[in-house]
Amino acid sequence: MTIFIAMKYIEKLHYITHDIPHLTHIDQVQLACEAGAKWIQYRCLSKTDEELLTDIHAIAEICDDWGTTLIVTNHIHLNGKADIQGFHIEDMNADFIALRKLVGDDITLGGSANTIENLIRLANEGADYAGFGPFADTKTKPNNFSLLGIDGYSSAIRNLSDLKMPVLAVGGIKIYDIEALMQTGVYGIAVSGAINFADDFIQAYQDFYEAVKG
Repeated sequence: MTIFIAMKYIEKLHYITHDIPHLTHIDQVQLACEAGAKWIQYRCLSKTDEELLTDIHAIAEICDDWGTTLIVTNHIHLNGKADIQGFHIEDMNADFIALRKLVGDDITLGGSANTIENLIRLANEGADYAGFGPFADTKTKPNNFSLLGIDGYSSAIRNLSDLKMPVLAVGGIKIYDIEALMQTGVYGIAVSGAINFADDFIQAYQDFYEAVKG
C-alpha cells in the first residue's frame, strides 16, 4: 500500500470558527489571532457565497496581518476568489484525488475521518491532514458518528504507525483532555466550542496552545 507523505507544514492547534450569537466569525478570528493563533479554520455553512466572501476577505486581511494560515471548511468552489490557503472537506466520501486536481498542489487539503479506513483513504488520496473524531459529545458539529474516546485514538494511531499524514483529534475536546490525547500519538488538536464559550477567549486559546505544544 502506498501511503502519501504530507510535505506541507500543518499547525498542531487548529482553531475553528462557528456560528455563535455573541461573536461574529470575524470577531472570533480577530481574538484568536490576538491570542497567537497560527491556523484558522473558517467554518460557516449558513451564508450565501456573497456573504461568505465578504467574511473571508475581512478574515484573510486579519490572518495576513498576523501571519496566520486561513483554511475554509467545504466551499471549495471559492478557491481563487479570496486569499485562502486551503480547505477542510467534511464529506467523508469526497474524492480527494479529484479535489487535488481541481485546486492544485499548493492548496492545503484536509479531510474529516471517523474510522481507520477513512484515515487510510485520505492518506492514499493525497490529503495533507485529517481531523479524526468526534472525541466526545459536541454541539458545534452535531453528527451520528461513534465517539472515539482516548481508546479510539490510541488504537488508530497504534495500528497506523506507518501513516505519515498528520492526524488531529477533534470534537468536544476540553483542556483537561489534551494531555491524554497527545499521549496517544495524535499530531494535534482542533477546537472550537471550548474556546468560543470560555469566559476569557484569549486566555482559553493560550491555555490550549500551551497544552498542545507542551
